[in-house]
Amino acid sequence: MTDDIKAALRDMGFGAPRAMEALGGGVSCDVFLVELEGRRICVKRALPKLRVAADWRASPKRAEAEVAWIGVVAGLDPRWVPKVLGEDTARHVFAMEYLPYPVWKSELAAGRIDAGFAAKVGTALARVHAVRGIAERFANGAQFHALRIEPYLLFTAERHPDVARRIRAIADGVASARIALMHGDVSPKNILCGPEEPVFLDAECACWGDPAFDLAFCLNHLLLKAVWHPGDGDALFESFRALKSAYSPDTALDRRAAALLSALLLARIDGKSPVEYLTDEDEKNFVRKQAKGFLAEEDLSLDAIAVRWMKAL
Repeated sequence: MTDDIKAALRDMGFGAPRAMEALGGGVSCDVFLVELEGRRICVKRALPKLRVAADWRASPKRAEAEVAWIGVVAGLDPRWVPKVLGEDTARHVFAMEYLPYPVWKSELAAGRIDAGFAAKVGTALARVHAVRGIAERFANGAQFHALRIEPYLLFTAERHPDVARRIRAIADGVASARIALMHGDVSPKNILCGPEEPVFLDAECACWGDPAFDLAFCLNHLLLKAVWHPGDGDALFESFRALKSAYSPDTALDRRAAALLSALLLARIDGKSPVEYLTDEDEKNFVRKQAKGFLAEEDLSLDAIAVRWMKAL
């Protein structure tokens, strides 16, 4: 497998690597830390079949969408993304600078919870979602369906017939939305805590769609981590509120994000990509019960979900 990476490095003009180390953490790609003469870089390759228990496939051409998303965001603030150093579209590989910053997920897991950092994530997302005039460059609806709508929403609907109609309606709304540039995987595992600003990684789901998905996808993890580490619940709640407030969604976007959040909570337990840190069945049942209660209501706000979630813990 590394022969392709070495060939891509050669064709991108880097020459032979001195050493290569596989980096973990992802299910959709191979990522290598590559030692070159005098510097280290990261090389990423998209996989046609994702590393999960369920059969989950997506076109590896999504690597091109990620490079394009990075380019747009670098034009807004280069601190928000790693610099792309080279691209091999034939092998679905690209190279980027290596940034030795802590991962937000690891910081949250360790109890180092900074609401100010969460607010910076919300501010950056709002800026990205405000970009206009590039819809045709990100007409990646088929990729987004394969990577997000089917494995997270539609698969979960099949597992839960009692809320299937509601989840499918939410999925249809996301699939048909053409509003803004989405990242598609705004998770704490894909955000580095840079010295000044968050650094966003893994934008291979980038698509012109509904910005509410990005907001809900990220806020989802802050609620789930409060189940995992209830002692950090208050700090995680403050981070939830800080991120949402900094993003400042209008009422319509807030309500769409709340509906998506309700469905995604359930999806991260029973979808194709469940969170690995909730293993206790009581924890899973708590999430299922709360998510289904939210799905039963049509006009919840993000704040209402967060308040009810924390009261129920």
